[in-house]
Amino acid sequence: MTQHALVVGATGITGSALIDLLLEHGWQVSGLARRPDTLRAGVARIAADLQDAVATRAALDGIAPTHVFITTWARQANEAENIRVNGAMVRHLLDALQPARSVQHVALVTGLKHYLGPFEAYAQGALPQTPFREEQGRLDVDNFYYAQEDEVFAAAKRDGFHWSVHRPHTVIGAAVGNAMNMGTTLAVYAALCKARGRPFYFPGSLAQWNGLTDMTDARQLAKQLLWATQTPAAFDQAFNIVNGDVFRWSWMWQRLAQWFDVEAAPFNGEVRPLEQQMADDAPHWAALAAEHGLAEPDMARLVSPWHTDADLGRPLEVMTDMSKSRRMGFLDYQPSDDAFFDLFTRLRAERLIP
Repeated sequence: MTQHALVVGATGITGSALIDLLLEHGWQVSGLARRPDTLRAGVARIAADLQDAVATRAALDGIAPTHVFITTWARQANEAENIRVNGAMVRHLLDALQPARSVQHVALVTGLKHYLGPFEAYAQGALPQTPFREEQGRLDVDNFYYAQEDEVFAAAKRDGFHWSVHRPHTVIGAAVGNAMNMGTTLAVYAALCKARGRPFYFPGSLAQWNGLTDMTDARQLAKQLLWATQTPAAFDQAFNIVNGDVFRWSWMWQRLAQWFDVEAAPFNGEVRPLEQQMADDAPHWAALAAEHGLAEPDMARLVSPWHTDADLGRPLEVMTDMSKSRRMGFLDYQPSDDAFFDLFTRLRAERLIP
């Protein structure tokens, strides 16, 4: 039987990488997004706003996927609204799919805020010991990830499908208009520093500069998402997913500087948030885009300084453990510096950076 994937958040970093992998493996793929016009050939395009239950049901009428991959969320002003809106989005989606009775597996992408807490209380209070392991339970704080999980669990119990939850750490990949996009944010920042002769400052904390960390290539996350739907031992389980290596930003920052042919400024421990450094850069980027014939002159469509600042400004070392899925046979590996370099090469080829 043909496997039919519905990728929700199809134009985002994770959704785009997952679609590429699913098509490579011969799946039938439908992509749901608010604006799916940019989806690649071979994908059935579904336009829907999951916050609207009626519109979602209408958009999915007659759609009968075997597998659903939820890779999207909608950022709100506070965590209470994050919980209300993002929980409802998952509920509206799964309610709309219920009449077809076709769904066998739902995979939900969340992240390390499962262990670190929501943005309002990020990395504050009593946190689990690192490296984070899946058996470490929920924090005693409100968190929209938990609300999303609860909606999946309730629908799985009601409709009889299997589920998996995937917790990446700082996803690196290509997408325009994404809310959390460290790789492209750093690429735009480096390009501006080079063009304007500005110092290429590490924007984060001393703990991040010196501490060990890891991250997740979107292609690595896509591989685990596919693996979890095909591996019975992985059904109804939550998994961390990272590249498999660890590094210190004191090393990685030099690697990024070399790729862009800029000099990495010395780091003295002072936090220089990108939101401040790039606050007035929109017109400079527009001028740079015009000079080089770039495809996206609107810097706001490419960068998410707030998210990069949250990641790189953390006051503690953050790593994740991958033993659970490795014991089950997921052994893929991706060097993190190559993840950045592959992304930068793609951004340049697509005329998104000079």
